Amino acid sequence: MLFLIPAYLSENSPVDYFAPAISEYILKTDYFFVENEKTARKVIKFFAPTKKQSDLKLFLLDKYSKSDDLKEAQTLMKKGQDFGLLSEAGLPCIADPGNLMVKWAHENNIKVIPVNGPSSIILALISSGFNGQEFTFHGYLPIDRAERKAKIQWLDSQVQKTGYSQIFMETPYRNNPLFEDLCKFLSPQTKLSIAANINDPLEEFIKTMSIKDWQKAKPNLHKIPAVFVLGR
Repeated sequence: MLFLIPAYLSENSPVDYFAPAISEYILKTDYFFVENEKTARKVIKFFAPTKKQSDLKLFLLDKYSKSDDLKEAQTLMKKGQDFGLLSEAGLPCIADPGNLMVKWAHENNIKVIPVNGPSSIILALISSGFNGQEFTFHGYLPIDRAERKAKIQWLDSQVQKTGYSQIFMETPYRNNPLFEDLCKFLSPQTKLSIAANINDPLEEFIKTMSIKDWQKAKPNLHKIPAVFVLGR
């Protein structure tokens, strides 16, 4: 079986925020697909502190991975070995490369078991006050300034034309420049919701305002995990 195991969004989240099944599935196997070994070990220790770290067999699965890179793990799975798949944060396979092994599991008749957990994208959307029936997630916006401007203005037009909520994110150390561009290139009446440090009981910040109001109240988002949502 392949267990799709969520990770916390904040290290400060209390463990009782999460389903007990997460710990149960982590304890069922020592074999895991991980995007980052250091992060994965911390997540495993958070949910299952009694599990021996020395027993873990971790297989790297990141955005550069191809199915052929995981032949050893695939052979083990075909022989009946259970595996867990861990995201860097939140649910596996959402803004995460884990779908590569989920696809392979379906193609090889291996049972896939998703486990309840947080998704920063969904939590940002439901706390925005925007359209939760129709929305689009765009991942990361272009780095090139001209391309980014064009993308932001296109997202603005989609909000006005369709009413669909538009969701995107940025590498935390580039959040402030992105915020500046949003304030510069979006229409003053367009509404922006920012959800930062989601699930952190002390530092969570979630607020929805029009661009004209955000221009008067600029938050410091430097190196803070955040999700941005446009809507009306």
